[in-house]
Amino acid sequence: MIEGWVLLENTGGLYSTTVGESIEGLERMIVELRSAVRHAAMAGDRAQARTLRAELRRAEAAWDDALAELEESAELGEPAVRAPERTRPKPAAPLLPMREQVHHVLTLLTVPAAPRLIVAVHDAFFSGEMISARLTSLRRDEERSYRSAPNARPYYLCPALTADLLAPARGLLSVSTWAMAGRIVGPLSPRVHYLTSAMQVADYITRLDDPRPAAARLLWRFAANIPGAAEGGVRPESVAKAARAELVIHEEADLYDREASAERAARLSPVVQLFGSRLDVVRDKEETG
Repeated sequence: MIEGWVLLENTGGLYSTTVGESIEGLERMIVELRSAVRHAAMAGDRAQARTLRAELRRAEAAWDDALAELEESAELGEPAVRAPERTRPKPAAPLLPMREQVHHVLTLLTVPAAPRLIVAVHDAFFSGEMISARLTSLRRDEERSYRSAPNARPYYLCPALTADLLAPARGLLSVSTWAMAGRIVGPLSPRVHYLTSAMQVADYITRLDDPRPAAARLLWRFAANIPGAAEGGVRPESVAKAARAELVIHEEADLYDREASAERAARLSPVVQLFGSRLDVVRDKEETG
C-alpha cells in the first residue's frame, strides 16, 4: 500500500494545515496510486490492482472535496484556508499528460476509439479535464516522435488502420502495443468495437463503489443502441449481457477480416505498421517492377 495513505483514512490530518497544501498532497498521492495500479495490472496481480483502484477512487473523492472547500472558502473570503497564490491549484489542470490519459482510456476499452468516446470515458472514470480538440494533433505528435527516435517510448498512440488499404482510419486512435489485428478496422469492426466498449464500460462500473453520474449517463448512451440492453432498467449487467449476445454474431467474421489484413501488414515497414500507408506504399511487386 502506498505510504501515507493513512492520511486519507483520517482527513483531519490533511486539513490541519491549509486546503491548498492538502490538495497538493492528494495530487501527489493520486499520481503514485495510478502508477501503482498500472504496475500491479502489468504484473497480473488482480487483487492488489483492485485494492489500489479502490484507494485511488477514495483519493480522487478526497481531492474533489478539498477543491470544493477551497472554492467555498475563496467565495467567503477566508484567507486562513486559501492556498498561496503560487501553489493555488487549477481545477481544470490534468493530473497526467494527455497521452497517458488517452492511454488509460484505450486500455480500459481495449479497442480503437474516436476522440468523442475517449473524452466521454475519461470524464466518467478519471480525474482531470480532457480537451477533445487536443486529440487531433496528438497522433501527429506521436508519429513525429517515433520517426525521430523509433521505439524510444514503451508505447505510442497511433491510428487504427483500414483493412483494405492499411491506411490511417479517420479519427480512430489505438495503442502500438496491441496486436496488429487489434489495430485494424474492417467492415464489421465499428459495431464490434461499439459492443466491446459497452461491455468494458459496464464491467468497469460494476467494480466501482460509487460510480459518477457521468458513468451512468455513458452506460445509458450505450444501452440506447443495443437491443435488449434496457429491459428492466439500464444496469451494467444487463448492458453487458445484451452486448455479448449481439457480439457473438459479428465477432468471428470481423476477426477473420482483420487477421487477413494483419498478415498483409506484417510485410510493411514498422513505421507504416504503426501509422499507416499513404496509399502509394502498399503495392504489389508486379505493379512496381
